[in-house]
Amino acid sequence: MKQYAIGIDIGSTCAKAVVLDEEKHVIERFLLPTGWSSVETAEKLKERLSSFFPDAVTVATGYGRACVPFADRSVTEITCHGKGAAFLYGAPALTVVDIGGQDTKIILLENGTVSDFLMNDKCSAGTGRFLEVMANTLGLRLETLCELASTGGGVSISSMCTVFAESEVISLIGRGEPRENIAFAVVDSIVTKVASQASRLLQANGAVCLTGGLCELPYLRQALEKKLGRMVVTSPDGRYAGAIGAALLARKDGATG
Repeated sequence: MKQYAIGIDIGSTCAKAVVLDEEKHVIERFLLPTGWSSVETAEKLKERLSSFFPDAVTVATGYGRACVPFADRSVTEITCHGKGAAFLYGAPALTVVDIGGQDTKIILLENGTVSDFLMNDKCSAGTGRFLEVMANTLGLRLETLCELASTGGGVSISSMCTVFAESEVISLIGRGEPRENIAFAVVDSIVTKVASQASRLLQANGAVCLTGGLCELPYLRQALEKKLGRMVVTSPDGRYAGAIGAALLARKDGATG
């Protein structure tokens, strides 16, 4: 009988699930909106994953990890994101930039293990939530906002607070500033904050990778590269890094070794 390992990452915005087989191949991955109840989201995940139970070992991580009663154990996001990123990118020295819905994590990996980290969880200005608020104010989807930003310029947002930054955006709209210029200012604002945070843990020769949902926005990655003066790599499974790390830890706990 096959032995599967399941990793569940319940974030503030999305819940991700990954299933690994004995050879560490990702055989299932999907995400669901977290919604207002992490408990209900966990039950939906369990239903989707039912074909892999009861033999799978399950590890939960993320904002809502305590709301996964069927998990064999829970592990912090830092550990899981670090392990998942090391698996995805295969670099022994790596700085992981994970821009989540409510926080941004910078994780330093040395020899594949976490050696240091920083987390911005006090202010949403450098997070996915900031980008969502600004996109809604402009009446745009995130993807469209970033596409427009790539053609804009000449405008900046000075406020460090999301509420005041939104007021600046509304003022820019009111004075007739083109949307592409405002979009540029929005992306530049978040990237500047993230780059400032990440620069504190950059290694001289180590790689930099971007994980989380925003890693799927090419212009944001390119803008971060420009700010850091360093190549920033991504992976098609980048937003699943936490869930993959949890599944790898589940595999270690299980009979597969």
